[in-house]
Amino acid sequence: MPPPRDSSPERDYRPRRQSAQRRSRNSSAVRDSDDNGERDPRRRSRRPEPGTSVPPITRGGEIRPESSNGSSATLSAAALAQLNKQNAKRKASPKKEVKRALERGLDAQSERDIAWEREQEKERERMREARRESRMRRDKEREREQKEKDRERERERERERERERERERDRERERERARAKPPRVAAVESEDEYRYSTSRRPRDSRDAARDDRTRSKPRMVPPDSDDEYQHLTTRKRDERARKRASAMESDDEYQRLTPHRRTDSDDKGYRVVDARPDKPKSYERLRPDNREREDRSRLRVASGPMLEQGIRARNVSGGMLEKGSFMARFQNLRGGHGGPSMTSSSGYDSVDKMSDEIGSSPPKRKRKKLWIAVGIGVVIVIIIIIIAVTVSKKKSDDDGDKGSDDTPSQGLGDISPDDIPADAPTWLNPFKWANTTDFNLTYTAQTVGDLPVMGLFSKWDDSKAANEQVPALNKPWGDYSQRPARGVNVGGWLSLEPFITPSLFAYDLRLGIVDEYTLCTYLGSRCESVFEQHYATFVTEQTFKEIADAGLDHVRIPFSYWAVQTYDGDPYVFRTSWRYLLRAIEWCRKYGLRVNLDLHGLPGSQNGWNHSGRQGYINWLNGTDGDLNAKRSLEIHDRLSQFFAQDRYKNIISHYGLANEPKMTYLSVDAVLQWIEDAYALVRKNGVKDAIVVFGDGFRGLNNWQGELQDLGDGAALDVHQYVIFNTNQIVYKHYDKIKFACEGWTQQTELSMNRSLGYGPTLVAEWSQADTDCAKHLTNVGWGNRWTGTLVTGSSSSDVLTPRCPYTDRRCDCIAANAPPDQWSDDYKTFLKMFAEAQMYSFEKGWGWFYWVWDTEDAYQWSYKKGLDAGVLPAKAYERDFNCDVSTIPSFENLSEAF
Repeated sequence: MPPPRDSSPERDYRPRRQSAQRRSRNSSAVRDSDDNGERDPRRRSRRPEPGTSVPPITRGGEIRPESSNGSSATLSAAALAQLNKQNAKRKASPKKEVKRALERGLDAQSERDIAWEREQEKERERMREARRESRMRRDKEREREQKEKDRERERERERERERERERERDRERERERARAKPPRVAAVESEDEYRYSTSRRPRDSRDAARDDRTRSKPRMVPPDSDDEYQHLTTRKRDERARKRASAMESDDEYQRLTPHRRTDSDDKGYRVVDARPDKPKSYERLRPDNREREDRSRLRVASGPMLEQGIRARNVSGGMLEKGSFMARFQNLRGGHGGPSMTSSSGYDSVDKMSDEIGSSPPKRKRKKLWIAVGIGVVIVIIIIIIAVTVSKKKSDDDGDKGSDDTPSQGLGDISPDDIPADAPTWLNPFKWANTTDFNLTYTAQTVGDLPVMGLFSKWDDSKAANEQVPALNKPWGDYSQRPARGVNVGGWLSLEPFITPSLFAYDLRLGIVDEYTLCTYLGSRCESVFEQHYATFVTEQTFKEIADAGLDHVRIPFSYWAVQTYDGDPYVFRTSWRYLLRAIEWCRKYGLRVNLDLHGLPGSQNGWNHSGRQGYINWLNGTDGDLNAKRSLEIHDRLSQFFAQDRYKNIISHYGLANEPKMTYLSVDAVLQWIEDAYALVRKNGVKDAIVVFGDGFRGLNNWQGELQDLGDGAALDVHQYVIFNTNQIVYKHYDKIKFACEGWTQQTELSMNRSLGYGPTLVAEWSQADTDCAKHLTNVGWGNRWTGTLVTGSSSSDVLTPRCPYTDRRCDCIAANAPPDQWSDDYKTFLKMFAEAQMYSFEKGWGWFYWVWDTEDAYQWSYKKGLDAGVLPAKAYERDFNCDVSTIPSFENLSEAF
């Protein structure tokens, strides 16, 4: 903004705007000079100065003649001529004059603007310079302060060094004084006199107070000065040496210091038992046959409390010390376990008896009895061994007749570590396994499809049926459209899923541990032990027994590619889960359960979700290594299909899964379909003839599969996963609407997909749940929140859900009640859960059957089939249900809160 004409650049004035007529009038103002040559100033109007007379001008611009009153103009003729001339010019071209005036005004205004801008730039430069100077002053001030602090610290360190030197000089002076004048020490003639001196009696507080009044306080010796103590110690050591030397020369002196040593009186059959200086000697009579033994029982090496009492003892160590029997004999000595002191003769008696016990050998009669007992024990042990071998051999023969291996190993005690090669890997060395239950521990390096058979017995039995409603394993199942599968997943076991076992992911969120990849990366070398402990305990034989007891007949076992192979950069535990997979199949065989093999995680991750192994990455048929990982996946199936083409698996493997949940909404549909065709051909070529080959629907929508992969025939089936809680438009359904949708909506979808003219054809539902919220911890991913309360934050605005999606869609939506244990569920809520589950069972049996997700969890109660059975919200037998989708019988649940 330019400054006004008569102001400095600092003042903020606006320029006065003038009309075109006024600017024209001002630019054509008359500047006259009087007779003295003065120049008239510029005026805004044409009004003459006082004292002048302007002749009247006619409308045409001429000077009006003299007025009627005879007055005449006082202007000069030249001025009048000038005025007439200007009037003529104005009349001739007024527009040009106005234009020139405007141009002059604009030029002047532009010059003023430029000047103002220059002043402003100079001012800004002055301000920047002032700030630079201020910053430099502050930096210099801080630097000066830092230097001052450094100098102060250096001065403090110097003062500390000076104090240390002063302390060292004080210590040196003390040592000099000590060397010049050693401390006075009371002379003690002997150790016993010093010990039994009356001056060493216990003193009470009155004695101490009296001494404090009569005795000056001793000067404190520096803590690190021990010259006086060293002098006293040297003095006492010299005194003991002199006493020992004199004792060797004088038997009387040695006898006084060692009361239990025999003297001349011993020759008469007596022994000294008390020889303290302030009491007369006490003697004890010895039996004649023990006198010679007494000579041998003299102890030789003294230590501990025996040395303090001046007693000679034999060197005792080894088993007696370890068992504590030797120390127990010191209970009456000073420092013993609360026994009496040595002021009484009982203490010396106990020492003397202890010497006899240690030095003497057991009698011959006792020794004979001992040998007899040992002989009887050996005979008994031999008899027991003979009986055990006979029984074991008979049991082995019986087990062989029942279908086990000819010579099975039942435990690590039946094999020797020498039977295992030193270079055997962990998965072939049972001594390194966390659990060996129901494994054949006989070492073998045999493989099929380059996969080990270690742990399997050579015989099996397929005569078992899961329940009376289905055929045994060795009999054909029949048409799955007429007898649908009723099964359950053992998920979260061989392929981790955080919401199933949240305890394995109980780490600070800042560590980023969200899947099996990051967990193994964090655990490092501990990963194998942690995971095998999980494998050995989360699913056991009891699991499959309970599954069969629940009226189920199929089990889907998810596992990942690292059970077969790992690649560079993989932190996963290699092949440990393979052994547990094979044992799980054998347990299923034992209870007549058919198996759906599910390859849950492929190299590179087929969907980027945590249960594929690694969250956030899809490098399968996508990315730089997409084709490589697709090829690796085919190699995995090549080895798996060769292994499971063996005769032992033909009856029990009913379904063979190619890839769990490939994300076909992101991947190329054509590429995925081509890969499915290649994998199907490979599996069939390798000998898997009877199992149904299963592939996921990829979330494309069932109607989009119409006409796809029809060349595979009836030997393949489309795998669909149905949940209401992962759909923001379905999770908001009320309780009544969810049951109705399961009965009508999903039934319609299943029947549509089963019709080849409308959908793919054979369809099964391999995952579903009765959970009606997504509140379970880590269900949506570790730390992501949930849709139910509007806290789902995925990192992408397109998938975030920040508005509550429970039926209320407001702040009443709550996860506390939804995650409560079953004993806190109301009767109405239990009724809903059971009806919702049975509605889904009815709907999915319109296809080739269903597999509930999941058998058990740590604390996600609505997701656990086992916990649902215990709570009474699932039918006791899967084939006996109370509700079969009669929509008219669905209650309104008006008394049940829609917040959970």
